[in-house]
Amino acid sequence: MQAMVHAKTCIQCGLCPAVCPDVFTLDPGEPARAISGPVPEECRLAAQEAADSCPVGAIEIR
Repeated sequence: MQAMVHAKTCIQCGLCPAVCPDVFTLDPGEPARAISGPVPEECRLAAQEAADSCPVGAIEIR
């Protein structure tokens, strides 16, 4: 499972790192970013919750 944030869609609301800080980060003035590589097993549910909760649908989970 991989997580990806579409930078052009991200509105920098901070929801994804609040829900799943082990997978998503948000630096001031920048779109959110996902970790490179596979999402750790213990973070999969939280990563999916972050994707499902994104107000603009900027997160893709594969």
